[in-house]
Amino acid sequence: MLGAPPSGNYMNIREEKASDIEKIWKLNSQVFGTATEANLVNTLRECGCTYVSLVAETEDKIVGHILFTPVELIGSKSNVKIMGLAPMAVQTEYQNKGIGSLLVLAGLDRCRALGYDAVVVLGHPGYYPRFGFLPSASFGVKSEYEVPEGVFMVMELVPGSLKDQRGVIKYHAAFSSV
Repeated sequence: MLGAPPSGNYMNIREEKASDIEKIWKLNSQVFGTATEANLVNTLRECGCTYVSLVAETEDKIVGHILFTPVELIGSKSNVKIMGLAPMAVQTEYQNKGIGSLLVLAGLDRCRALGYDAVVVLGHPGYYPRFGFLPSASFGVKSEYEVPEGVFMVMELVPGSLKDQRGVIKYHAAFSSV
């Protein structure tokens, strides 16, 4: 999938390949300044669950990565399928050029295609609403982690899928190490 960030340079947004794993690890380590998130990605990749892992590349160089993994809504009345977006990384020199937006949009499309009902994210409240994320309180959904109001957000991929749902989002156990 090709996309053009506002800078006009074309990015190839695609699913990760086995040959990308080391490059993705290095990217996450560099962007976050620690190996914690990079190791988290590797652990989640090995969990045996369905996941969405996309890279942004230009000139055969991986400059961005995004990961979506399943989360569970504890206390819900139905079997709603939800993905959690985390982490996302874009190399510093490529930030603020629309690459993160391309990754988010492509990831949301992939989650829809896989039949997921919603996506949650713990992120910057000035960034994620542009994609349709709303504060989780709007849906009666909370994060299992103590976070300030407004930074835990939800986006319904299937309109109305969270209607009358209440509960706590539980992430994969690997997230407790971050």
